[in-house]
Amino acid sequence: MMKFWFVVNRQGQTRLTRYFEFVEENKRAALEKDVVTVCLARPPRQCSFVEYKNFRLIFRCYASVVCIVGIDEDENELAIYELIQNFVETLDKYFNRVCELDILFHLDKVHVILEETVMGGQVLETNNARILSLLHQMDQTSREK
Repeated sequence: MMKFWFVVNRQGQTRLTRYFEFVEENKRAALEKDVVTVCLARPPRQCSFVEYKNFRLIFRCYASVVCIVGIDEDENELAIYELIQNFVETLDKYFNRVCELDILFHLDKVHVILEETVMGGQVLETNNARILSLLHQMDQTSREK
């Protein structure tokens, strides 16, 4: 099961966080800092799977953002690695070449995409067309008002 999903920029600034398990508020900042530091410190040619405390980190680096997912030992690392790619592809299709600014200024849409993809730490939907059709319906409804 997934424990959390972070999207950060290359400087380590958090752009999106979603926890699927309870983490105390006072421990979240330290966890995010440690996880981001571990992932960003890895050389590009090293594996994108990292053992960290009592879970594993799966991360993918893109042009301006890094997606990091914390999982337990029962989850398939390669499936999560591909899920991150699917998530970014969905963002890319919706925003037409997504960048960090799209995530900053349209955080609500990014959360909808993530919530449609993953719910409660379990994969819910991987079909980009279904996720995008929901977003386009939401956009159309908001324009009508």
